[in-house]
Amino acid sequence: MKLRAIITGATGMVGEGVLHECLHHNAVEEVLVINRKPCGVVHPKLKEIIHADFYDMVAIIEKLKGYNACFFCLGVSSVGMKEEEFFKKTYTLAMHFAETLSKVSPDLIFCYISGAGTDSTEKGRTMWARVKGKTENDLGKLPFKKVYNFRPGMLYPTKGLKNTLTYYKYFGWLYWVLKAVAPGSGSTLKQLGLAMINAASKGFEKQIVEVKDIITLSKK
Repeated sequence: MKLRAIITGATGMVGEGVLHECLHHNAVEEVLVINRKPCGVVHPKLKEIIHADFYDMVAIIEKLKGYNACFFCLGVSSVGMKEEEFFKKTYTLAMHFAETLSKVSPDLIFCYISGAGTDSTEKGRTMWARVKGKTENDLGKLPFKKVYNFRPGMLYPTKGLKNTLTYYKYFGWLYWVLKAVAPGSGSTLKQLGLAMINAASKGFEKQIVEVKDIITLSKK
């Protein structure tokens, strides 16, 4: 299946990496990025909407029609954040965007960037894991064709991209150490992007996509 994909979070490390793979993949024929600020990328496949308030999508809802995949890469770190704020910036934001999208494109495949260690029971001690778990669970209840929840671990950045987090720039070598000790601890950002494209275009048997599944899917 040829993809016409919506991407959020393209000004962040993960979203930029996924966008990069989409623009260079034959299975993707069109990409729409929705950002609060310009992503700075120009490509024949690419369209961009600058939209400040992701809690209110009314102004752009008509522009979301006609797409068959969404790669939701917008997210924040929970470090230093209270649960109420993290819940709003994670669960509330993702659900509002997804619910809006489901009204105009119910046959769409929705791919959500979650995280390794997410708590599907929603009852564990770790705040971010509970919130991510609830987000995954409730996204799965929406009337999309399919929802895939990707749970990446440590990511090795794609060279040449500008939004690589400082930590990865200086401590990327740790990725290879962790991979040697625990092969299922992480993947490259390229593998994550390819896995998302392949899940949307070819399908996958699991709704929750762990690190080992990301690596498998990237080769599909």
